[in-house]
Amino acid sequence: MNKRVLIVVGLVVVLLASVAMVAMARGQSELAQVRAATAQFQRVDVAEAAGYVQASPCVAHPELGGMGYHYVNYGLVDLELDPLQPEMLVYAPLPNGKLKLVAVEYAVPIGPWDAQWDDPADIVPPMVLGHHLHRNEHLELYALHVWIWQNNPAGMFADWNPNVSC
Repeated sequence: MNKRVLIVVGLVVVLLASVAMVAMARGQSELAQVRAATAQFQRVDVAEAAGYVQASPCVAHPELGGMGYHYVNYGLVDLELDPLQPEMLVYAPLPNGKLKLVAVEYAVPIGPWDAQWDDPADIVPPMVLGHHLHRNEHLELYALHVWIWQNNPAGMFADWNPNVSC
């Protein structure tokens, strides 16, 4: 009887490990697709030709790090999220003055999104790449950074990157 229990437990462990590996591979696959879709925007002039415009000065925080310059494609800022068409591209300045693509950012306007819900207590933030966007009251957007072009010690989906400075 103990041998059967051990075999069943072993099979369950193998099954759970397999499911976890598939989920991780799917997440990595989605990020690889985002990288492939945004690789063309390494140069700012290419992003501008595709409809992205500079929407911020270089954003930095003295204690948390930086974000960089945000370029927004206002035609994409709506209630739909397509992982392969981020609403924003984020560039960090290099020592030579050129800009380097470091992240993408997804955005949904708070007002229209929240208006879809009958009860404010029921509001579920938009989601992309398995992560909920968070409220940025200042910009009136739900937003999510994804640092796919530069390592971020604070995390791939963190707002601030200690490796970015203005």
